[in-house]
Amino acid sequence: MSKNIYFTSEFVSPGHPDKICDQISDAVLDACLAEDVNARVACETFATTGLVIVGGEITTTTYVDVQKIVRDKINEIGYKPGMGFDSDCGVLNTIHSQSPDISMGVDTGGAGDQGIMFGGAVNETEELMPLAMVLAREIIIRLTKLTREKVLKWTRPDAKAQVTLIYDENSKIKGVDTVVLSVQHDENVTKEKIESDLKEQVIKPVLERYNLDYDKVRKYHINPTGRFVIGGPHGDSGLTGRKIIIDTYGGYFRHGGGAFSGKDPSKVDRSAAYAARWIAKNIVAAGIATKCEVQFSYAIGVVEPVSVRVETFGTSTVEESKIEEIVEKIFDLTPRGIEKELELRNPKFRYQDLAAFGHIGRTDIDLPWERLDKVDEIKSHL
Repeated sequence: MSKNIYFTSEFVSPGHPDKICDQISDAVLDACLAEDVNARVACETFATTGLVIVGGEITTTTYVDVQKIVRDKINEIGYKPGMGFDSDCGVLNTIHSQSPDISMGVDTGGAGDQGIMFGGAVNETEELMPLAMVLAREIIIRLTKLTREKVLKWTRPDAKAQVTLIYDENSKIKGVDTVVLSVQHDENVTKEKIESDLKEQVIKPVLERYNLDYDKVRKYHINPTGRFVIGGPHGDSGLTGRKIIIDTYGGYFRHGGGAFSGKDPSKVDRSAAYAARWIAKNIVAAGIATKCEVQFSYAIGVVEPVSVRVETFGTSTVEESKIEEIVEKIFDLTPRGIEKELELRNPKFRYQDLAAFGHIGRTDIDLPWERLDKVDEIKSHL
C-alpha cells in the first residue's frame, strides 16, 4: 500500500486580532501613498481590549488621520458595542519619522534592510497556488461574505479555518482529510445551528467548487471547544506581522520571516516577496516546472540582490542554473526596478485589502505579481 502524506494550511478572518492590526497598518500606508507616492512607511499596530496603539516610523509630506483610519477599519470589519472591542476604543498614536541612517541607504536606490524573501508557485490550482491554502482562504472569504450580508445572523468577526489534504508518495492529491472551522458567535445560538450552517452554507459550497466530495472528508471539527463568544482583541491581543504564513502560501513554501503589512515598497520584505511570486508563477506557467520556489537576499543600501536561487524540487525540464540565468536576465530585481514593474507606489488596489484576505494568489484583484506577462519571454530564452 502507498503511504499517505498529510499537509495542512490555515487561514483567519479579517476580524482576527492580528489581522485587524495588519489591516490598520496597511490602511495607514494606503493613506500615505494616496497623497505622497514617495512616502516612507513602517507602521505597526497593537490591539487589545478597549485600546489600539499605532506606532512606527513614517516620513511623508501628507497628513494622515490615524484616529479616523483606526475607527473606520474597526467598523468595516464588523466589531460593535457589546463584543468587548469596537470603534469607541482608545487610540494611541506613537508614530515618528524614519531614521536618517536607514533613509540614506534607500535614497541611493538600495534595499531598505537586509533579509531573505521567498515566493512560489505550484500547479495544484488554476491560480498556481497550494490547494490547502486556497481552500482555507475560500472558506473564510465565504464566511465573511455571508456574515457581512447578514445571511448568517449569529456570526461575529473573528474566525479561523484549517484544511488538511492527503497526498500520495508522488505528491498527488488524494482528497481532503480534515476541515477545522472556529467562528465567533452570539450568546444565544445553539451548537447544532452553528455546525449545520457552517457545514451546509460555508464549507460544502467551497469544496464542491473545487470538485471535492464533502461526504468523503474524514473529519470535521466545528467550534471544537463548544463555545466561542469572546473573540477579537478582547479575547487575544493582536499585533501586526504575526500572520506571515497566512499572508503567503500556508506553509507550503518557505518564508524569509519578514512581514508585509505597514511597509512601503522600499522594504524588500514586501516588494521582493511579491517579485519572487511573480517570477515563480511565470516559470510554472511557462511549463518548465510544475513546482517552483524563488529566493532572494538583499543587503541594506545595496542596489542589486546579494543572491538569487531557483528551486524546482525535481520537477523542471531545464537545469535550475539555467533558469536562474534567465531570471537575472529578464527581471529587474533592484528595489526600484521591482517597485516600477509591479506598480507598488501607484497601486490600483488597496494594500489593506491584501492584509484582509492574503497577498498571494488572489483572483479577485488585478495584482501585477499575479500576471503571466513574462511566460513568452522566459520560453524565448530556453
